[in-house]
Amino acid sequence: MKRKTFIKLSSILMAAPLLSPLSAWPFNQQKRLKNWAGNLTYSTGNVFYPTTVAEVQRLVKSHPKLKALGTRHCFNTIADSKDMQISTSKLNEVVSLDAAAHTVTVEGGIKYGELAPWLDSKGFALHNLASLPHISVGGSITTATHGSGIKNGNLASAVRGLEVVIADGSIIHLSQAADGEKFNAAIVGLGAIGVITKVTLAIQPTYMVQQRVFLGLPMAELKPNFEKIMSAGYSVSLFYDWQTDRINEVWIKSRIGTDHPDSYRDHPEFYGAKAATKNLHPIIDLSAENCTEQMGVPGPWYERLPHFKMGFTPSSGKELQSEYFVPLHRAVEAIEAVAKLGKQIGPHLFITEIRTIAADNLWMSPCHEQTSVTIHFTWKQETEAVLHLLPQIEAALAPYNARPHWGKIFTLSPKVLQACYPKLAAFKRLVALYDPHGKFRNAFLERNVYG
Repeated sequence: MKRKTFIKLSSILMAAPLLSPLSAWPFNQQKRLKNWAGNLTYSTGNVFYPTTVAEVQRLVKSHPKLKALGTRHCFNTIADSKDMQISTSKLNEVVSLDAAAHTVTVEGGIKYGELAPWLDSKGFALHNLASLPHISVGGSITTATHGSGIKNGNLASAVRGLEVVIADGSIIHLSQAADGEKFNAAIVGLGAIGVITKVTLAIQPTYMVQQRVFLGLPMAELKPNFEKIMSAGYSVSLFYDWQTDRINEVWIKSRIGTDHPDSYRDHPEFYGAKAATKNLHPIIDLSAENCTEQMGVPGPWYERLPHFKMGFTPSSGKELQSEYFVPLHRAVEAIEAVAKLGKQIGPHLFITEIRTIAADNLWMSPCHEQTSVTIHFTWKQETEAVLHLLPQIEAALAPYNARPHWGKIFTLSPKVLQACYPKLAAFKRLVALYDPHGKFRNAFLERNVYG
């Protein structure tokens, strides 16, 4: 299969259309759905919108091939299907809160931006959030989506239990307490095991966060101070355009009462970077209106940990995204390797974000047994140029065994990708238990997991 055919990228510059009225019956569209960025048109217009788990069971049992569809924030074909899709957008309720056990159980289609304020109103919080709160819980965990923080695992690391409708239409329940390694195998399931209908997440008492932004961090500070820089707050992000010898922006999000006493609130400098004097967007020339509050102003965790506010669309969506995970201890080497491609990257890039994520024990997580640093590229929607650049970036990162984000664009060969996951063979055996005939397989899985 040709690379361009595989990722099916469109050059049409428009945002994804709104979903049509929700129904448990198929909605056969004249124009098929697009993903959020508009770079991908899904291969079927046959989309179902169930409102109950029983409806999901009936749909799965009665169709030979299908895929679950979340909030459509993936940039590749991991959720694509030529046959039919089940949208979980109406399975978006909080099921129960267990204050004693410090867990909350939710339906898989709920968005973090919907769950977070509800949790906060009950006096609880999640350990972390991604840059965007607009993404669903089920879709995020199955692709190992993450936030930042050298001690913070990805969003899937908070999962304590799963309810999944498997290929024969029955329901399985997996829990951290009862299922051990089977549980670790299934959490980042890549949509291969079934349709996630409920998720139980670990929670903690609510907390406050403040964030500061610093400008112009010298690249020379990275080698001697990288871990100190990335540990300066609860969550730290570096934004860089690869065009100068200075990191454009450093965003430091600090938990009040647990991080540095002053959380850099009144510091005029940070390792040679200057404190910002106003709220900023990660792309400094853009308006910060849609960004979460900065300047050290305290706020609830869910209004500071994301970069963008839930009430706003963070951008027009006219972008492409790629991301690669490298081991923390080799991060500076990897950054320097990519920097050599700065002239080629610059014309096609909006911004790069560099973050840290703690190691986990989830089999198909890019952070499996490896505290990681991610090098994330937000590209202009210039498909041909990006596809030309990615193999060069992947070659530069090859010495560091870079693992791509499962939901973003990459061009690694299946052989190289599969070598990154030592438990892949065991994962495929587990998938075969729940989906023996490949009901949930699609072109993405056939190529990257089974190819």
